Amino acid sequence: MSSDHPPGLDPDRLRALLDRERPGLVQGPLTGRLIEGGRSNLTYAVTDGSSRWVVRRPPLGHVLATAHDMKREHRVISALHPTNVPVPRPVLLCEDEEVLGAPFYVMDFVDGTPYRTADQLAPLGPERTRAVALGLVDTLVELHAVDPAEVGLDDFGRPEGFLDRQLRRWGKQLDASRNRELAGIDELHAALGRDLPRSPAPAVVHGDYRLDNVLIGDDDRIKAILDWEMSTLGDPLTDLGLLVMYSMPLGMPDSPVSTT
Repeated sequence: MSSDHPPGLDPDRLRALLDRERPGLVQGPLTGRLIEGGRSNLTYAVTDGSSRWVVRRPPLGHVLATAHDMKREHRVISALHPTNVPVPRPVLLCEDEEVLGAPFYVMDFVDGTPYRTADQLAPLGPERTRAVALGLVDTLVELHAVDPAEVGLDDFGRPEGFLDRQLRRWGKQLDASRNRELAGIDELHAALGRDLPRSPAPAVVHGDYRLDNVLIGDDDRIKAILDWEMSTLGDPLTDLGLLVMYSMPLGMPDSPVSTT
């Protein structure tokens, strides 16, 4: 058995599993590399020399299973794959920790670029960058248009009281990580608690929807939404608010709006 592989991935064990569960899928020995950029779960690209796949698993030494639920991620992309929402094709879910030391799932590799900085967007120019930004919004509309019940996700979360739980959870996060005074933040938290907005009909929310969690193709279209670990059923406007918050520092270029 080869030891030339990144920690947390054993290509030989993985191939044995795929040969057993998906006969004929893999055509040769697998090799793998860690895809950098993930902030929580580990993501690997694996190949047999002709085809490519992606493996997602919890971080090494993880202890909070609910924070790294592979079955949950696999379930949501499996449900969304037949819809207009661009997600990688799921291949296999493995909950047997004997294979890689933790539950994991395999999906198709999707070619695309996860733009993470304004400098990376600069070569696209203002018009193409604007198209990418508007594509983010259009794709989010597609996600929120999915009827959870129609794709088998009607029990994927608890939309009742969603905003209240979000407010309490992030308030605790703020208290736990507070290292400087931020004018008005406590007043804002209290005001939201007194008068939470009324939510629209619940939708599948991504929970961390932003530019570097999607893959952009050469045609500037979104090829896949990634990192579904925070997805649930809830208020779709939370995805939109988070996207606005993340996008503003990028200084997205303005462009005249076409009336045609």
